[in-house]
Amino acid sequence: MTLLCLLTALVAGSGAAIAAPNHIRAQLVAAPGAVPGAATTLAIVMHPEKGWHGYWMNPGDAGLGMQLKWTLPEGASAAEPAYPVPHTLLVSGLMNHVYESDYALLVPLTLPASADPHARVPVRLAAQWLACTEEICVPERADLATEVVLGSRDPKAEARFAQWRRMLPAPLDAPGTFAADTKTLRLAIPLPASVDLVDPHVFVQEDKVIDYAAPQTFARKGDTLIVTVARAGFAPRTPETLHGVLKLDTFGNGLAFNTQPGAVPAGGAPLTNAASPELPALPLLLLAALAGGLLLNVMPCVFPILSLKALSLARAGESEAHARIEGLAYTAGVVTACLGLGALLLALRAGGEQVGWAFQLQEPLVVVALLLLACTITANLLGAFEFAVPGFASEGSPQGAFATGLLAAFVATPCTGPFMASAMGAALLLPVVPAMALFGALGLGIALPFLAIAFIPALRTRLPRPGKWMTVFRRWMAIPMGLTAIALGWLVWQVGGEIYFAVAILFTVLLVLALMAVGRAQRRGRRARPAALLALFDALACLALLPGAAPEPVAAASVLDARPFSPRALDTALASGKPVFVWMTADWCLTCKVNEKVAIERDETREAFRKAGVIVLRGDWTRRDPAITQYLTERGAAGVPLYVWYKPGTAPEALPQVLTPTLLADKAAGQ
Repeated sequence: MTLLCLLTALVAGSGAAIAAPNHIRAQLVAAPGAVPGAATTLAIVMHPEKGWHGYWMNPGDAGLGMQLKWTLPEGASAAEPAYPVPHTLLVSGLMNHVYESDYALLVPLTLPASADPHARVPVRLAAQWLACTEEICVPERADLATEVVLGSRDPKAEARFAQWRRMLPAPLDAPGTFAADTKTLRLAIPLPASVDLVDPHVFVQEDKVIDYAAPQTFARKGDTLIVTVARAGFAPRTPETLHGVLKLDTFGNGLAFNTQPGAVPAGGAPLTNAASPELPALPLLLLAALAGGLLLNVMPCVFPILSLKALSLARAGESEAHARIEGLAYTAGVVTACLGLGALLLALRAGGEQVGWAFQLQEPLVVVALLLLACTITANLLGAFEFAVPGFASEGSPQGAFATGLLAAFVATPCTGPFMASAMGAALLLPVVPAMALFGALGLGIALPFLAIAFIPALRTRLPRPGKWMTVFRRWMAIPMGLTAIALGWLVWQVGGEIYFAVAILFTVLLVLALMAVGRAQRRGRRARPAALLALFDALACLALLPGAAPEPVAAASVLDARPFSPRALDTALASGKPVFVWMTADWCLTCKVNEKVAIERDETREAFRKAGVIVLRGDWTRRDPAITQYLTERGAAGVPLYVWYKPGTAPEALPQVLTPTLLADKAAGQ
């Protein structure tokens, strides 16, 4: 790769024409909201093909950074681009600083003060870069163009730029120092001792200063991180200042630092530079996923669908063959749902989306669909109508058991509990095949009680025999499903806003009336198809005609005087030297709400926190939040609830997911 990269880099610098399509597709995008005389932002978005990579500003031992030539209106100027945090790629002993997935360079653009406030300012860019695999490098170029539309507003574009800005290294507010001799370079970077480091690496911006491929050692001394790296082997230079990026973890987080010659402390506590968090063996993770799924059957978030299971379990006593078929069909439905959700989750994360377990309930349309489904099931349990679709989900059929399994898993998976948290957190870090095995084990655990009754005659004989009592029992079981529908309606309000809620409720009422018309036709022996089609049309129209969701809701008040969670808020809280309680929740998580009522939102907890000076940070994951998702992943959690206790001078402690009434007060009293 070395000789070929150097030769192709020279070709790229000469501006030779490239006939073949680019392996890294480039796009120039302008941020909305620009005004005359002020700075705005341009994004150079790079999309590498699978197996290809681009380079950071200092590419390392081989490669080439981007070369940009701007064509701007008179009075406009473009500054140097800001690069996201790169990662390392070691090939044949050569260290490269690369990007192997989509990335964006952000360029500050200053517009002329004389520009029309409503003008469209044209911007052109001739860009050159090097695209490489581990075997070959190809020089590429593109002529890019865009328009800066002054005074425009585009929420989607603003969200994209916000995501790209989050990928940039955050600047440290204090300079560091460095000391160099002929063999080593030592850096002292100001970094709070509370900041976690997983697989840290220092990228130095200046060229020919360090040996890029040499091991880097890290030590901590108070709030100073001490980094030791080997000098470049051939005529290393010592710059007057040294700039770079400290990569904090494997999730793209980093800090931009600048250092000047000065004293670097000696000693410090050495850090282990592990490539990834230590994970248990796969068999143990599979057992944890199985046990976690089994325990979900008694978690509060699963209770609303127990009515459906209870009716199926009662029918399982009719015949041994029927019980086994229905048990297998139910299990197939649960496992299919878990595998489907797991595959979608992994695909979204591979595409760069910051999502976690229960991501489906962060989408307002999904919540409305669940509301319509819960109301339909409630009406069915009350006897308002009967499922009468031949060969599909009629009562007691394998198809009905399969559909029940799908629903059970879909409603159960938003919760995490004992054993499950570590397994699902590991699934987000493992390769696809073992990760999917964990999702399948979770589904098998959820279905295990039903499957055991289906295949163990001694358990089935203990069930009551079918009879008229089942009709009464079915009516009573409409209560928890009805409560689920009410909870989903409240959640629609939370995630969508008042207008969204009003439209959803209107269509829900119309759906229930249509289902009642289906029931009347069935009881009179008439054709129910017209009313059934009307109900289906109503449900589809509801999902199609819903207005846009409202902006982010205001954070709920708390007796603990909680502050909104953000990485910066956490760093500030930890720097205060006080205890910190991080509380991750969501409106759709029933376990979270139970914990809040039982242990968190209590006067006793508030008083204990006040005496101990505890700082409370509350992360609301009701809607998708990349910062919260990233924090959950870093803590090895796939979803909420998550409670983390930070005691000054000690490692963070993950608290149980089911809190006892006095747990938090006792933690505060022990400070």
